[in-house]
Amino acid sequence: MSKIISSRLAALRAGMEQKNYDAYIIPSSDSHQSEYVAHHYKSRTWISGFTGSMANFVATKNHAGLWTDARYFIQAEQELDGSEVTLHKMLVQGAPEQLAWIVENLPENSRVGCDGMLFTVGQVRSMQELFKAKKITLEYTEDLVKEIWTEDRPKVPQTRIFEHKVEYAGKTRSEKIAAVREKMILQKADYHLVSTLDDVAWTFNLRGRDVECNPVFYAYAVIGQEQSFLFIDGRKVSSELRAQLEADNIVVKTYDDVSNFVSKIPADKSILLDIHTTSIFLYNKIKNAKIIEGDTIPLGLKAIKNETEIIGTRNAMVKDGVALTRAFRWLESTVKKRAVSEAEFAEKLAYFRSKQALYFGESFDAIVGYKGNGAIIHYRPENGKCAFIENEGILLVDSGGQYEDGTTDITRTIALSEPTNEQKAAYTAVLRGHIALSNLKFPAGTKGVQMDILARMYLWQLGLNYGHGTGHGVGCFMNVHEPPQGFNTGAGARGNTVHEVGMLSSNEPGYYKVGEFGIRIENLFFVKKAEENEGIQYYDFETVTYFPIDTRLIDKKMLMPSEKKWFNDYHRMVVEKLSPSLNSAENAWLLKKCKAI
Repeated sequence: MSKIISSRLAALRAGMEQKNYDAYIIPSSDSHQSEYVAHHYKSRTWISGFTGSMANFVATKNHAGLWTDARYFIQAEQELDGSEVTLHKMLVQGAPEQLAWIVENLPENSRVGCDGMLFTVGQVRSMQELFKAKKITLEYTEDLVKEIWTEDRPKVPQTRIFEHKVEYAGKTRSEKIAAVREKMILQKADYHLVSTLDDVAWTFNLRGRDVECNPVFYAYAVIGQEQSFLFIDGRKVSSELRAQLEADNIVVKTYDDVSNFVSKIPADKSILLDIHTTSIFLYNKIKNAKIIEGDTIPLGLKAIKNETEIIGTRNAMVKDGVALTRAFRWLESTVKKRAVSEAEFAEKLAYFRSKQALYFGESFDAIVGYKGNGAIIHYRPENGKCAFIENEGILLVDSGGQYEDGTTDITRTIALSEPTNEQKAAYTAVLRGHIALSNLKFPAGTKGVQMDILARMYLWQLGLNYGHGTGHGVGCFMNVHEPPQGFNTGAGARGNTVHEVGMLSSNEPGYYKVGEFGIRIENLFFVKKAEENEGIQYYDFETVTYFPIDTRLIDKKMLMPSEKKWFNDYHRMVVEKLSPSLNSAENAWLLKKCKAI
C-alpha cells in the first residue's frame, strides 16, 4: 500500500508543480460538508490511506501530513505505518491545526491550493485571514484529485430516493416548508439555500441510500416564498414521486443546475445561506441577489423532535434492545464453544436488527473491539483482519440501527471473565459520569460545554480522561451524528448550542488504555421539561435506550446510594420495556443481567 500512496502523492505533486502550488489541502468532506461521504468523494482516504471519517491532509513539496483527533490516533498510526504520510496528532478536536502548521512551515508569498467545492465560505475566510501574516495566497479553483484519480474512482451514487412517510415523520413536507418560510420572513429572505444533505432530506420528507448508514442523497434545495426547488440527479426520482413533489409546489431540477439557478436570482431579491455549510464555489456563483448570512433553518427545526418522532424513537429503542438481547445471548453462548471474530459479531448485530419491524440498515459500521482493539475509539473490524473474541477479557461494542421510525446508537462494555481492579475502577468512574449527566437538572439556556465536565469528573479524580466529546445529537431515521447540539469541552457549535426540549443526544463517556482495553457506556436521552421555579424553567433528561449495563465490571464500593438507585431504576425500566417482546429464555437472561446491585 505504501508504494501506491507514494505514486499517488507523486501525481498530486506533479499537479501542484504545474499550478505553482507550494501546498495542497484535502479535507474529509464532500461539497455538502458531510461527515460521512459516498465512496466517490473519499479523496482524503484515497490520497493518504487513512480510512477514518475525520482528518485533514496537506501535501507540500517535501512533506505529506495527516491531522486527526484522539478518536483515531491508534487507527491512523496503523494505517499510515510504512507510508510517507506523517500523522499529526491534534490537541483539540475540530481545531484547524493543519493551517497553523502551514503558516509555520511555508515561506512568505507561498501559494496554497484546494478544491473550492469542498471548503465553505467560512473556512476560506478563516484561511485567508490566517495566511495574511505570511502573505500566503489561497487558490480554491482547482480539483487536483479529479485529475489524477481516474481509473478506479467509484461513480457518484444514482440510487432512487423514496418517501419518508408522514406517519413516522410527524409533519408533512408542506408543513415543514411553511415553518422554514416563517423563519425566512423574519430574516427578510426571499430564498433560502440548503446545502446539507440531512437538512434537504428532512425538509422534503425524503430519504435515500447514497451514503452508507446515513439515509440521505446528494441534492441541494432552495426554498422560495412561493416555490421550492430540489436539485438532484433526475434518475433518482421516480415519475410517481416527482408528481407528488410537484403537487406540493416543489420543482425538481438537475443537480448541477443549482449554480446556474442562484446566479440568476435578480438583484431585488435576497437569499439566505449558511457560510459554514455553503461551499465557496457555490457562494461565488451568486452574482446579483443580496446575500443574507445566517444559520441553515432546517438545522434548528429538525433538532427539536416532534411528538411522533419522540414516540417513534422510543419504539425503535425497544426493537433495538430486543435485537441486542438476542445478539449478546448468542455471543455469550457461542464463545463458550468457540472463538467468534469481531466481524462475525458485527454481522450478527445487523442480522438480529434486520428481524425487527421497519429496519432499514445499521446507523454506522459497528465498533466491536475486543481487548486492545477496544481502545481504538472508532475501530471497525474486518473479516480476515480482526481479533477473535474468546471467553475472557473485555469487549466494547458500539452499534446502532436505522429504522423508519427512529435511529439508535448504543455502546456497552462487557466483561467475559473476572476483570482486574484497574478495569473495575475505570469502568465505575465512567459509569458514575454517565449517571451524573443522566441525572442532571438544568435551567433553560444551558449549553453542552457547561455540562460535559459532569461525565469526566470521576475519571479526572483518578487522573484519567478520554479524548472525544461526551455526546452528539442524533437524528430520527437520519444521520446518527446530527448537529447542532452535544457535549464537549471545546468552543465549537456542539458545545455552544443550548439544549432544548425535544433534542435527542448521546451520553457516552469512556476510558481507553492503549493496547489493553477500552471502556464506554452510551445511552441516548431526550431533553424534557422539569419544574419551573422562581420564574426559571428547568429541564432534565429522559433516557430512551433500553439494554442492560454490565454489572460485573462495577466496583460497588465506589457508588453512592443515589447512583445505585439510578442504576436499579434504569434496569427496572429496561425489563419493563423489553420483556413483552421476549420469550421465556430471553426474559430469564434479561432478568439476570438486570439484577439489582
